[in-house]
Amino acid sequence: MEIVCLDLEGVLVPEIWINFAKKTGIKALEATTRDIPDYDVLMRQRLDILREHKLGLPDIQAVIADMGPLPGAAEFVAWVREHFQLIILSDTFYEFADPLMKQLGRPTIFCHKLETDSQGMITNYILRQPDQKREAVKALHGLKYRVIAAGDSYNDTAMLGEAEKGILFDAPENVIREFPQFPVTKTYEELKAQIRSGSLRQIP
Repeated sequence: MEIVCLDLEGVLVPEIWINFAKKTGIKALEATTRDIPDYDVLMRQRLDILREHKLGLPDIQAVIADMGPLPGAAEFVAWVREHFQLIILSDTFYEFADPLMKQLGRPTIFCHKLETDSQGMITNYILRQPDQKREAVKALHGLKYRVIAAGDSYNDTAMLGEAEKGILFDAPENVIREFPQFPVTKTYEELKAQIRSGSLRQIP
């Protein structure tokens, strides 16, 4: 039995924080896990910036409402789901991801949760569990699944390493350079080919 695990941002949808940074003009919010490997450091930085500029969850959700999947992503997700079971493993938040999941046909997603106050200001974030992407793959192994995984950032590399087949998709040069053990893909057709090669079945 085989299952595909995909990162969300940078693989299927644009980077939410980068889009929000461009909308608000706050350059510091463009940092992602491509730049800062320590997710807690990154999120604390983001929350500090939001407080400084008095921006809350409704402001971010308004930007997300105008976003959609990357070109070809919905078709790619449909192809994966035709041939495999699919789980999205993301370090985003349910409060961000929901409208994007709707546009992707609502695949299963495991991610995190935000806490907000009565004014909609984000006060904290709750990790579903530490190192959740690798732990999810380990749990799937415990359920006797073979896992093929793809992602683009530092926070995906543990998941890729735990999977039977780990694939980088449109990753930055610094990640590609530091993790040469993973094949590099730039397009969904290339990613399909790597997924096929990682499967024990003949996938059209």
